[in-house]
Amino acid sequence: RPVLLSVICHPPQNYPLYIRSVPTENELKFHYTVHTSLDVVDEKISAMGKALVDQRELYLGLLYPTEDYKVYGYVTNSKVKFVMVVDSSNTALRDNEIRSMFRKLHNSYTDIMCNPFYNPGDRIHSRAFDNMVNSMMMQVC
Repeated sequence: RPVLLSVICHPPQNYPLYIRSVPTENELKFHYTVHTSLDVVDEKISAMGKALVDQRELYLGLLYPTEDYKVYGYVTNSKVKFVMVVDSSNTALRDNEIRSMFRKLHNSYTDIMCNPFYNPGDRIHSRAFDNMVNSMMMQVC
């Protein structure tokens, strides 16, 4: 029952720019989980307040666990939110590995933003980005 869901949300409306899940069943359930987690991300950001602005990397860690999944969050300095949902039975994943996966996602997202043909705020359609996410998913699952 391996699951990894990667979501990138654009501020301030929090609409998804990229969603990828394995397997693709129950995708609607994951959309609900992601939107719930975005509220938790906003709460964490407002609770951290000014201290959050001073950090270069904004890894939020475990947002909340459910019976079946663990939801992790990451926010860039430009308030772009990354959410990752992993199967809670996957005990091999440590916090530093999740942090590393978010860094890879952030670096690949930065590469997309540097593309002169990409309009910020558009959904992400990039073969290189898909390949990076797929390799991450294979590593985790």
